[in-house]
Amino acid sequence: MTEMQYRRCGRSGVLLPEISLGLWHNFGGNADVSVCRGMIARAMELGICHFDLADNYGPPPGSAEECFGRLLQQDFAAHRDEMFISTKAGHLMWPGPYGDWGSRKHLLAGLDQSLRRMKLDYVDVFYSHRPDPHTPLEETIGALVQAVRSGKALYVGLSKYSPAQFNRACEMLREEKVPCLLHQFRYNLLDRACETTALPEVEEQQTGSIVFSPLAQGMLTGKYLKGMPGDSRAAATDSVFLDADKVAADQARVAALQQIADNAGLSLTQLALRWLLRRREITSVLIGARTVAQLEECASASGQPPLPQDVLDAIDALN
Repeated sequence: MTEMQYRRCGRSGVLLPEISLGLWHNFGGNADVSVCRGMIARAMELGICHFDLADNYGPPPGSAEECFGRLLQQDFAAHRDEMFISTKAGHLMWPGPYGDWGSRKHLLAGLDQSLRRMKLDYVDVFYSHRPDPHTPLEETIGALVQAVRSGKALYVGLSKYSPAQFNRACEMLREEKVPCLLHQFRYNLLDRACETTALPEVEEQQTGSIVFSPLAQGMLTGKYLKGMPGDSRAAATDSVFLDADKVAADQARVAALQQIADNAGLSLTQLALRWLLRRREITSVLIGARTVAQLEECASASGQPPLPQDVLDAIDALN
C-alpha cells in the first residue's frame, strides 16, 4: 500500500489526507463499537487523520458524535493533536423554532451540543451544513465567526452552498478575518454537476474542497451489479438517498464503468477514487467505510499515478 499523501487547503496552513473518513451512517447507534474502534485505529495507522462528523449523523441524530466521543476519550485521547475533527450544524436536531437551519441561535447551540457529545473543548472545523433560505447570510456567517473567536472551532467551512452563496459567504468571512477553510459538496462518477458550479468557485476563492458520496452510496463499488444485497443501504426501508429505483436507473452506467475499470486492471472503487483525485481543486475525498477492509482499499487510492488518458476518455464518453 502506498503512503498517504496530503494536500493543502487553499491558502491555509492546513494539510488534509487525500482520503478522509466520514462518520455518517457507519458510527451510529446500531454500529458495532469494536468495529468503530478498529476503523479509527487503522485510519490513523494509514495516515487518515481527518474525521468528519455532523450533529445529525447517526442514526439516530447525535449518535455518531457520541460514539466517536466515547472512543476518543477511552482510546485515542493522547492522539487528539494528531487528528483533524470536523462537525456541522444546520439540519433538524430538536423540536421547536430553534432546532433547525442557520440562525445564530441554532448553529451555536448545535456546536455546544456537539462538543458535549464528543467530549471536546473545540473542533478543528465547524461547518454551516446547508444554506438557510430564510435567515440572512450575515447572521449565519456571524455565528461561524463567533465560533472561531470563542475558541470552540479553529476554522470554518461551508457545505452545499450554491456558487453565489459561497462567493458571498467567503467575502464576508474574509472581511472578518476568519476565512473559509473548506467547501464540502457531492461529487462522483455518476454526479458531475459540481464541475461547473462548486469546483470553479473553490479555485477562485482559494479555499480547500472536500467531496462526499465519492462512491455514490456504494453503487460505485459494483456491489449492486449482481443483485440487491440484503444488508445494503439500498435495501433498507428507511434509506433516504438510495433505493432500488435509483440503483436500477444507474445500473447501465455503473456496468459500463465496471468494464472500464476491468480493462484498466482496477477495481471500480479504485477507478472512482483515483478519478476524483485527478482534480487539483480537490483537497480530500470523504469515504464512509463500514469495515477495516473497505477503509484499506479506499486508502490505497492515495498516491497512485494518474489514470491513463484513454481511461479518462472512456469515462467522458459515457456522459
